[in-house]
Amino acid sequence: MTPAERLDQVLPARHRALLIGGRWQEADDGRTLEVSDPADGSVITTVPDASPGEAIEALDAAVAAQADWAATPPRERGEVLRRAWQLLQDRADDVAWLMSLEMGKPLAEARGEVTYGSEFFRWYAEEAVRIHGRWMQDPAGAHRLLTVKKPVGPCFFVTPWNFPLAMGTRKIGPAIAAGCTMVVKPADLTPLTQLLLAALLEEAGLPPGVLNVVTTTRAKETSEALQADDRLRKVSFTGSTAVGRVLVRQSAEGLQRVSMELGGNAPFLVFDDADLDAAVDGAMTAKMRNMGEACTAANRFLVHADVAEDFGRRLAERMGALTLGRGQDDGVDVGPLIEEKAVEAVTQLVTDAVHDGARVLVGGPGGTVPEGGGYFYPPTVLVDVPAGSAINTEEIFGPVAPITTFTTEEEAVAAANDTEYGLASYVFTRDLARSIRMAEALEFGMVGVNTGLVSNPAAPFGGMKASGFGREGGFEGIEEYLETTYVALKV
Repeated sequence: MTPAERLDQVLPARHRALLIGGRWQEADDGRTLEVSDPADGSVITTVPDASPGEAIEALDAAVAAQADWAATPPRERGEVLRRAWQLLQDRADDVAWLMSLEMGKPLAEARGEVTYGSEFFRWYAEEAVRIHGRWMQDPAGAHRLLTVKKPVGPCFFVTPWNFPLAMGTRKIGPAIAAGCTMVVKPADLTPLTQLLLAALLEEAGLPPGVLNVVTTTRAKETSEALQADDRLRKVSFTGSTAVGRVLVRQSAEGLQRVSMELGGNAPFLVFDDADLDAAVDGAMTAKMRNMGEACTAANRFLVHADVAEDFGRRLAERMGALTLGRGQDDGVDVGPLIEEKAVEAVTQLVTDAVHDGARVLVGGPGGTVPEGGGYFYPPTVLVDVPAGSAINTEEIFGPVAPITTFTTEEEAVAAANDTEYGLASYVFTRDLARSIRMAEALEFGMVGVNTGLVSNPAAPFGGMKASGFGREGGFEGIEEYLETTYVALKV
C-alpha cells in the first residue's frame, strides 16, 4: 500500500475538511493549505484554509450546542470520552502512522503519544461524574452555604504542532467532561491528527457542534475575531510565550478565562552523588523525546564539576548511537525537525556556543544526517558551554545537550532559576534532603526527581513566570473549565 493509499484509508478526503456544527466542509473561498512531510519536504495533502468568518461560524455552532451539552448527564459525557479512548486504542497504529507522517517523530514514539494522549480521555471520562460542590452551615448559623459547579461555556483551543494528538486530548477531554463546547484550531503544520481525532469523537457519539475544528494559516485574524466575540468564555493555548502574551492581551476586553502553556528552558541538574547511569537514562528521555522539540525538554544541563566529564562522555556515546531517518522506517530513533527554519535556528545556537568556547563531543553542524533532503539535525552534545551562551538562555527545540558545570548547591539553584521561564526542571541526586530542598527552591511548575519524564495525565501539567499559568491534567485540569456559583439558603 502506498502512503497516499494508506492516507485515504486512515483519514478519508471527506475528513480533511473543516468541522463546523457536525458538518465536514471546504472553505467558502476554496483556499487550501499544504501539509508537508518533514522527512523530505514533499506535500502530503491539502486541507481547507479557513477564513475568520468560518471561525465565527464554528463559534456559532459551539454556542448553539452549549446549553444541551451542559445539560447532558455527566455519565453520558464520560461515556463519550470512554468510547473515544477505546477507538484510539483500536486505531493506535493508524493514528501513530499519521502523526509520524505529518510531524516526523518515529513510529515507536508516536505510539507512545497515542498511549499518553488517549489517557486524558480515560482520566476525564472518570472525572466527569466527580464534579461536585459543597454544603455547609455558615459560621453564624443563619444560612446554609451551597456551591454549584457549572461549565465555563464555549472555548477556543489553539494546539501546537509538536504533540498533535496529546495537546488536543488534554484540552478537549476536560472540556467535554465539564460540559463545554469548543472551537479547535490545530497548528497548520500538523492538522491531520486533530482531524482524525475529531472523526473518532464523532464516531464515539459526540453531538454536532460540541467540537468544531478550523484549520487555517490565518491564526492572528482567527484569534482576533473569536476573542472579540463576547460569547467566547475561555481560551486555552499551548505554544510560544510571545503568542501567549498576545492572546492574553486580547482576552482582556471580554474578560475570558485563559490557560497558557508557554515556552520552557528546563534545567537538568546532576549532582556529584547522582547515579550517573540513571542520570544518563533520564537525560536521554528528557532531551530526546520528540527530537528535543518539546517545551519540557531538558534545555540546560547543569552538572557538578566532579562528574561532568564522565557524564558528558556517557551521554555522547548514547546520543551518537542513535539512528536518524524517516519516522515510519524500522530502526529509526530520531526523526526530522519540523521545518527548515527549525534546523537553521538549532544550527545557529550550536555555532554560537562553539564560538563562545564550547566543545563538540558528538554531532554538531558537521554531523551525519540522512541523504535525500529532510529537516534533520544530528544528536549533539556540547561541553564547556559558558553560562551566558545563547544556547543556555534560548529554547533549543532540537536534539542538542549543552553541558555547563557548577560546584555548589547554591550555585546550581541560582543557575537553574536564572531564566524567565518556569515550566519543567529535573534533578538527579541520591540525597533525599537535597531532593526536597530542590523541589522547594526551583521556580518551576514541575520538578522531576531522578526521572526524565514528568508528563502524566493524572498530574497537573503547567508552569509559572513566562511559561504561563493554569494546569492541564490531574484533578486540577477540569477546574479550568468550571465556574462556581455560591447559593445562600436562609433557614
